[in-house]
Amino acid sequence: MDRIFQRKIYDRLLDWKKSQDGNTALLIKGARRVGKSTIAEEFAKNEYTSYIVVDFADAPVAVWDAVGNISDRDSFFMQLQFIYGVRLYERKSVIIFDEIQKCPTVRQAIKYLVKDHRYDYIETGSLLSIKKNTKDIVIPSEETRITMYPMDYEEFRWALGDTATIPLLKACFEENRPLGDAVVRKLLRDFRLYMLVGGMPQAIETYLMTNNLTDVDNRKREIIELYLDDFQKIDPTGKASRMFKAIPSQLTGNASRYKTASVLGRSGDKDAMAILLKEMEDSMTVNISHHANDPNVGLAMHADYDEYKMYLGDTGLFITLAFWDKSVTDNIIYQKLLADKLSADMGYVYENVVAQMLTAAGDNLFYYTWPTENGKHNYEIDFILSRGNKICPVEVKSSGYNTHASLDAFKRKFSGRILDKYLVYTKDLRKDGDIRLVPVFMTAFL
Repeated sequence: MDRIFQRKIYDRLLDWKKSQDGNTALLIKGARRVGKSTIAEEFAKNEYTSYIVVDFADAPVAVWDAVGNISDRDSFFMQLQFIYGVRLYERKSVIIFDEIQKCPTVRQAIKYLVKDHRYDYIETGSLLSIKKNTKDIVIPSEETRITMYPMDYEEFRWALGDTATIPLLKACFEENRPLGDAVVRKLLRDFRLYMLVGGMPQAIETYLMTNNLTDVDNRKREIIELYLDDFQKIDPTGKASRMFKAIPSQLTGNASRYKTASVLGRSGDKDAMAILLKEMEDSMTVNISHHANDPNVGLAMHADYDEYKMYLGDTGLFITLAFWDKSVTDNIIYQKLLADKLSADMGYVYENVVAQMLTAAGDNLFYYTWPTENGKHNYEIDFILSRGNKICPVEVKSSGYNTHASLDAFKRKFSGRILDKYLVYTKDLRKDGDIRLVPVFMTAFL
């Protein structure tokens, strides 16, 4: 990919370089195609005198020979310099081990490379593949690990050349200042473009190059096919692939949890399913929200890991997967989605993008359901955020609102635990009593 996008994670790489000064290696983990290799090389190019990228997915035979002699550091470094035609300078060069999961020997040797302290080291890889390929080695403690997600909405705006919108929105959010209906309509259209294209760098690059949403959809399909292939490798039974492909229908089904049995049938043991779910979560292609049995500070202590919702890690991929039955998503579908005129319920697309934005902002996902007073239905809080020693319930609606019964009932039930209450929707910023009504494009500020 020729285009280099500005990414927020770059500042975290700078912090690592300054604070660690070579005392740890940096491991960048994340889903396939989120831009890990690109940002690592861009950082190396800008911040070091020289660098070498060892891509273990496509390394020449000579590299594997060098790895076989890695305990002799002088020889290993000399061989790398000759193989790649790059001179390394002590404390001024970095070696990038790309797709590190394909070479467990080097992963295990990181401890000794760091101790040698001649150079800095950056590793990139999929967390799932890293775990699968390091089960028989000693995992180095000399690692600083950071997670890379698809491009968030601000990074998307940067890619489009817009550096003004997000700071202005943040100021309005902090001052609780309404934007006006005409501005909100324009901002929502801009935001729906982000939902359609998504945050995968290759999809964004395709959009910028062609301005054609069908081309973007084709690129997203390639990424999804790659994910499905990966799932097939970790789970030849096909269960992980089927669960992944069923995410849109599960959310659209208006259920208060992912109904595994409706996708896989009732066979299979609980422990095996727990392992499969953990592997899907480790792939970072999905975001899983767990039911909080007792919504309070320390949500993870009260989570029900057998009851969950599953979202795609990228909403652009979610929309493509939702229309997977077509050979390619027609431009007309995208145009109707962009104009908010598609007859299909868009509600769960908004729920997915809110899950994506909260995850990118560093929140773990939890939700809460409980029966109504007459027992005929359930109240549901879509997301619960932990803030200090309080919690913030979040309800998501795909349009305007008439009522917010779940938030009202939650307030009655847990009033002493609540800091702020949010309804995320598609209208202007305002308050309704003590509930803050927040346009969906402001989710990152919650």
